[in-house]
Amino acid sequence: MIVLRSLAFTLWLYLSMVIYAVGLSPALLMPHRYAMGVIKLWSRFVLFGLRWIAGVRVEVRGLEHRPTGSALIAGKHQGMLDVVAPFAMLDDPCFVLKKELMPLPFFGWFAWKTRMIAVDRSAHSKALKGMVRQARDRHAEGRQILIFPEGTRQAPGAAPDYKPGIAALYRDLDSPCWPLATNSGVHWPAHGFIRRPGLVVFEFLPPIPAGLKRAEFMAELETRLEAASTALLKP
Repeated sequence: MIVLRSLAFTLWLYLSMVIYAVGLSPALLMPHRYAMGVIKLWSRFVLFGLRWIAGVRVEVRGLEHRPTGSALIAGKHQGMLDVVAPFAMLDDPCFVLKKELMPLPFFGWFAWKTRMIAVDRSAHSKALKGMVRQARDRHAEGRQILIFPEGTRQAPGAAPDYKPGIAALYRDLDSPCWPLATNSGVHWPAHGFIRRPGLVVFEFLPPIPAGLKRAEFMAELETRLEAASTALLKP
């Protein structure tokens, strides 16, 4: 049964991309808010199918800590759901993502239109400077910048490997940092098509104040984010 439900949801997911990419593509020619509105609508459409087809519910906790306006968010990254769900949770999210995703139909088109922060990871220090420059502009626009500190998806419970990008943004933006914990990889793994029924939780944690030294900030972020995400893995 899980296999059949997972297959049905996968069909739902990819058909949704085609429908929204073709049917709502005129939004690419309109102002930012219309393109963002399409992505938000698509996100809710995916979450609806995830619940009623695959039996995976999504719950957002820590809403009292959810930022509005300019913000820097550091999220645990375990699968594709971490890229879908925040559009339904935040006012005007801006993801830091790898440049290779930009040419992709639908996702790349709308990422370009909504001015996501594309990073060429092969460029190393140049990429870091470009990321910071773009983030500074988006932050000034009042957007919520969401970066995955580990840079790529990690299996639930895997040893953390935090990269320097988050520290650079934290320092340059002189902004508090909101950790966003999750257990999404348990129910929507990074690889394969199986979706395991159950409850996915995204939890906003209290912000880490601006102005900490780099080492202190990185230690605090990793401690908080890993502890909260690990706690969500428990039944």
